[in-house]
Parts: sequence; structure tokens; C-alpha cells
Amino acid sequence: MRTTTTTAEQYTDVLVVGGGVGGIAAALAACEGGARVVVVEPYRWIGGQLTSQAVPPDEHPWIETHGSTAGYRRFRQAVRDYYRSWYPLASDRSGQPLNPGNGWVSPLCHEPRVALAVLEAMIAPWCASGRLTVHTRAQVQRAYTDGDTVTALAVRLADGTVRQIGARLVLEASETGELLALAGIEHRTGTESQAQTGEPSAPDRPAPLNMQAATVCFALEHVDGDHTVDRPADYDHWRTRTAPGWPGPLFSWAYPDPRTGRPVTGRFTPNPRSTAASMEEGLIAPELWTYRRILDRRAFRPGLFHSDVTIVNWPMTDYLEGPLFDVPDAERHVRRAREFSHAFLYWLQTEAPRADGGTGFPGLRLRPDVTGTVDGFAQAPYIREARRLAAVTTPTEQDLSVAVRGAAGAVGYHDTVGTGHYRIDLHPTTGGDGYLDVAAHPFEIPLGALLPERVTNVVAAGKAIGTTHITNGCYRVHPAEWSIGEAAGALAAYCLDRQTSPHGVRDSAKLLEDFQTELVRRGVDLRWPTTTATGPVRASSLPS
Repeated sequence: MRTTTTTAEQYTDVLVVGGGVGGIAAALAACEGGARVVVVEPYRWIGGQLTSQAVPPDEHPWIETHGSTAGYRRFRQAVRDYYRSWYPLASDRSGQPLNPGNGWVSPLCHEPRVALAVLEAMIAPWCASGRLTVHTRAQVQRAYTDGDTVTALAVRLADGTVRQIGARLVLEASETGELLALAGIEHRTGTESQAQTGEPSAPDRPAPLNMQAATVCFALEHVDGDHTVDRPADYDHWRTRTAPGWPGPLFSWAYPDPRTGRPVTGRFTPNPRSTAASMEEGLIAPELWTYRRILDRRAFRPGLFHSDVTIVNWPMTDYLEGPLFDVPDAERHVRRAREFSHAFLYWLQTEAPRADGGTGFPGLRLRPDVTGTVDGFAQAPYIREARRLAAVTTPTEQDLSVAVRGAAGAVGYHDTVGTGHYRIDLHPTTGGDGYLDVAAHPFEIPLGALLPERVTNVVAAGKAIGTTHITNGCYRVHPAEWSIGEAAGALAAYCLDRQTSPHGVRDSAKLLEDFQTELVRRGVDLRWPTTTATGPVRASSLPS
């Protein structure tokens, strides 16, 4: 709800809506720049994709050395240091990058709780100094505006009280772009038409409620005994569901290759003997157990773990019955998405075909301690597509598509504030579209994509930046979200120090150059090396 301005009960320099990957990166950068910051996060854990959503990082091939920020690399190193300090490893791995899960989606598959511990350690000095306040289990209920400015937000805190928090700058880092709706900031949802964006893969007509599927992830181990969950009431409904282009029911080992549409049959081998994990496995015959495995028992001292732990976020777990926001029954869809994942687990335990000719894996057991929940399902749904800002600059498919750009690489932006890379990876949608997978060049993040066309003191710091439905498919992953958030937080601190506005920085060649110099000083990669920017792009046959 948007209302006219009110008198704030608490005032800060920077108010961050959402404590996910982008929100925490933004808070760190703003605090480091001297700002006072308040973060409002609806779930118990900060970290978003990394923690409450239980999604191991989706990363590009060069992530160990470039294509992100020093802050993100510091986070990754701290995760590895945490394991080396507190977990007895099977052997000395100090000379090579540690991947605790040996999952092949990323060179760093790790537990959500470890990500949480590292993020909390990173913000600890700022909290201790009083410069940073983080409200978890808090929900923004109302936005107060004065013309083209957001002046304050009404926030329901964990104890049920409502506090009016005012700020000079507000950063939108929520998982759904909720501030855009509450403050009446121009935005888009769902699919745009080709006439709107000029994108080769866009449809003829726009469909605002046609959004990528969301997923409720869960953590599993495989042990002795029967750990079958209760049969869901709607199990017969779920087990017969299918999706566009699917070779059969969703509850199956077969699914369409996102790039070719041809059927792929995944393998499922709980606790395999080999620790080997590589993208090559996924190109040949996808092994689902190791895909997002976050603890490989063989990577640690023998006997420490009786089973691997893996995260289930697979093609079969996409919830397609409706969007999780901007519809009257959104809360019902959030519940149904959870029920859908519950039903898939029941199928795994009771009906999934085994290599020995039998059915079901009753030894699969949920790990509530891994997700920080009572039932073992993630605290929050993994929402791939948020409301998207109507921004000063909107990167489109033709700006970074390999098919369109060829050897030229992605379009460069004079106002770049970071880099990222992922294929354009769109999951089946609530409106009936199948996969869309487009090879993309490593790209830059333009400052203009973080800035609203109209509102002057709001900056996008996460998934709500001004992409299209299509380019969201590569700007939404963990390292890119961190880069976006860090740029937004650094911009906020810069504006407060220079007594200017976010748009003022972009509109002034001198200020923009000075700000970009500050980002480079921070260790932000603003551009890709030429050999990387136009190099080959590979992908597995599993989507993110």
C-alpha cells in the first residue's frame, strides 16, 4: 500500500528491503562507505538463495578468478576456510579449491548454515558498531511517498509491533520486488512482447502473469530404514502433472533438455562411491544426486558422515500452477508449491524407478537441521523471477545473446558497475511456456538498470533490476545478484558522501568516472577480459 508521507519513528541513511544475497552485499558496501543501514528481511535467516532458499551457488566457469567482486570472492573463501577450520577433511586440500559437496553445479557447493555463519560473521562488526541493524522475520507493510521520493516504510517487526522507518535512500533487494508494488514504482512482471523489447525469443503478446516456475527446495540424505513421509492428500493430482514439452509426467527421471527439447533421462544414485563431480557428467548423463550435493561424505574424515547430503532442486520440482505474487490467491500458491515438493519426495521414496528394477528409495530422509525448518523443506521458495523495475536502462536478449552478437561479445555499457555471466536459463512458466535456453556472452551490469525512470531515491539491489523476462534468466544467479547489491550499496554511500543523487551520478561524466574508480578500488570487476568476454560458453543439460 502506498500513502503520503508520515513522520518516521526511526531514521537511517540507507534502508534495504530484503536481506538476501543482494541485500547483504548492499548493506556491507554501504556500511563500509560510512552509511548507517537498516535491513528488513522476512525470513529467519539472512542470505536468500544461499540460505533460506537452500540453493547452492549457480556460477560461471571463471568465478574463481574474475567476473564478480572481491567481496563475493571473500565470501567464497570464507566458506572454504570455515570447512577447513571446523570440519575434519579426508586429506589436506589446502593446495586446491575445496568443494565440500563435490556437486557439479558449482565449484563451491556448501551447506546453507555455513553460508549463514559466514554472512553473519561478515556483518558482525557493523552490527556491533551500531552502524547496521538487521530485522529478521520482519515484513514491509506500507510505503510512504512524497512525489518522486520514498520517504518511509511501515515495517511489522518479529514481535508484532509496527515501526515507521525513514531513510534518505531505499534499496530494493527483496525476492519479489515487493517495494516496487508497495510504493507504486513503475515495473513489469511476466513476459514482454517482441514489440516491446525487440527480443528474438519474446512472444507476440505480453503476459504479465506468465512467470517462471518457483521451487521449494529440500535437503536429503540416504540411510538405513524406512523414512517415507505421509502420503500427501493431493498426491494423485501431483503425480500425473506434466509440463510443456515434457516427455511424460513431471514425476519421472525423464525431462526435456533445456537447449534441444530432446528427452533426457537422469540417473539417481544415492551415496555413489566416487567423489568425482564435473560439468562433463551433466553433459553426458545427468546424475541428480551429485548435481546439487552439498556434503560429500568422502570429502571428510571416514565415519564422520553416514551419508552425503544433497539439495533437491531439479526440473521435476518446478511449481507451475500459478505465480507466487501479484495474484489474489498468492498465499495458496505458496502453500501448494510446498505441497508439490512434499509429493515429489513421496514419489522418490515410494515409486521412483531404481536401477535394480525395483521402485522407491525409502531410505531417503529429510534433513531439517540443514534447512533450519521443522520439516526439512526450505524456509522460503526459490523465486527465480521478481517484479522488474522500469529502469533507465534495460538489458535485452540482443545485448548479450551469442547468436545475435557473435564474436563481438555482449554490449558494453559506459556506466558499467559490475559483471556477470550465465546462460539465459528460463524454466517452464505458469502460462504454459517450456524451457528457453539461450547461449549468452559474459555481460556487464549497467548502472541505469538499477535506477527507476521516475523515483529518485530508490536503487534496485537484487533481482528487481530492470531486466526483461528473458534477460532475468542470466542476471538472477548468485554472483550477479551479489555484484548488483554491492554496486547499489556502494552507490548509496557515495551519494550520501558527495551529497548527490543516484541519477546525478549516472548523469555526470565526472561523478560516474569517480564512482567507477571507487568500485575498482573495492575490487569490483567492471569489464571482462577480452578473451573471456567472447570465449565459448558451455552448459549442462540441467537448468538452475
